[in-house]
Amino acid sequence: MQPGKRLQGKVAIVTGGASGIGAETARAFAVQGASVMICDGNAALGKAVVEEISKAGGTSQFATLDVRSESQWAEVVAATEKAYGKVDILVNCAGISGRDPKMNIQTSQTAGPRLAEQSLESWNLVMDINATGVFLGTRTVIAPMQRAGGGSIINISSICGIVGSFANAAYHASKGAVRIFSKAAAIQYAPDKIRVNSVHPGFVDTPMTNPGHSNPDVAKTRLQATPLGRFGTPRDIAMGCLYLASDEAAWVTGSELVIDGGMTAN
Repeated sequence: MQPGKRLQGKVAIVTGGASGIGAETARAFAVQGASVMICDGNAALGKAVVEEISKAGGTSQFATLDVRSESQWAEVVAATEKAYGKVDILVNCAGISGRDPKMNIQTSQTAGPRLAEQSLESWNLVMDINATGVFLGTRTVIAPMQRAGGGSIINISSICGIVGSFANAAYHASKGAVRIFSKAAAIQYAPDKIRVNSVHPGFVDTPMTNPGHSNPDVAKTRLQATPLGRFGTPRDIAMGCLYLASDEAAWVTGSELVIDGGMTAN
């Protein structure tokens, strides 16, 4: 790799950028020279990440975004082009587990309801945010990336998009959809030099997983399934996203980057 910043002059949009993997990815991109539009539903946390990046000498802005909204996606992408002139990178990181948001400590091994207890409403919510949100974001940035001469779309899936488990079936279904959607989009837009890849984190310590990892039994089960013997950190995943966003990955599209401490090697 040549010395210097790996994303110098590039413009990125990161959803779910107020915390966890999204926030760490935004920080990593900014450190490497990208201008970053951080998007989330939590404005207070999102603006705090922007302030942190600014103090470190980086460039970023915050935009409120419900990834289920076509109109909000159009507004965010237009605002990004207006502010920075183009869109080179999209990281679709926003997602939910399907767990009851009021649950501070997960009471069973399953993050959401078991299949027989899954309501249509809760199924649709998980699919809308985790899968439809990725579709809308990807679709909205296609034209700007074509104008820019190419780009990199990074869709955060999960090991749950590759293998099954006792976890929430809606979450598995949504993340599996992200995996295959990314491959189809990669093939369709390869002629435009738009690369589309999926990232598959294992068990990572984030605000979303905190209720599960706060239960010693759940944490023990997950650690025992992870050969490297520790939970991942948001930075572990952000570094994979940085590679896929950079020109170092210029010949990488339609791929699955698994970052899971060896869990799916079992």
